[in-house]
Amino acid sequence: MRPFGNDITNIPPNNGSNGNNGNDPNDGNGNERNIRSSNIEDNEDNGSDDPSIPPHIARIGGIGTFPPIAGQGVIRVVRRCEDAKENQRLDLSSCELMQIPDAVYHLMRNTELVTCNLSGNVLKSVSPKFSQKFSTITDLNLSHNKLSRLPEEFASLTALTKLNISNNSFIVLPQVVFKLESLASLDAQDNAILEIDTDEAIASDSLALVDLRNNPLSRNCRRKLQNFKTSFRLEISKDVEDDW
Repeated sequence: MRPFGNDITNIPPNNGSNGNNGNDPNDGNGNERNIRSSNIEDNEDNGSDDPSIPPHIARIGGIGTFPPIAGQGVIRVVRRCEDAKENQRLDLSSCELMQIPDAVYHLMRNTELVTCNLSGNVLKSVSPKFSQKFSTITDLNLSHNKLSRLPEEFASLTALTKLNISNNSFIVLPQVVFKLESLASLDAQDNAILEIDTDEAIASDSLALVDLRNNPLSRNCRRKLQNFKTSFRLEISKDVEDDW
């Protein structure tokens, strides 16, 4: 499957034409043509031109807000959005997203999400409007992407208590994480973090865990963190002897 790009409207409608003016070489006895005609008629009764595109997509198809993606991928994302309307938990993990489609924000516009899982995609950035559209989330999983930064607008996620940014491409720990006033748990394992600014003020009084294991922290940074007095548990790898 190709990763998401930016338009849903590139899915060609199935209008019953196969480009040979109705002369189907497999239609020796008329069965294939009859079956195809029956499917199209049934689909027209349901108000859509393509049986592979559900009504949810047909309703927003003219907006052009989904990236180019195989039809089944679009259907999977839309169905997960529909599920989230019921349980307030949006799971878009492993959908090959390069960005969060605008149509997702459109579909979820009347839903107050509790959790959002975007892990296992190919995200390189998160739009600043994410925090505006999903301001009520308490748990955000961004692990296993290609992120190297977070927008400063994340500071407005005042309900966020759990943030997972592990297995990404961060070289420094994003300063905005220290501004999350309700943050209790931060998982930043398996990145490329070299240094941590221990002088940065931490807004959250609830912070209980910061996990920095499996990062190539410099020897000086490691020593500083080991002697750092915190009110939360700080996890760093202790078996790395090389100075990166």
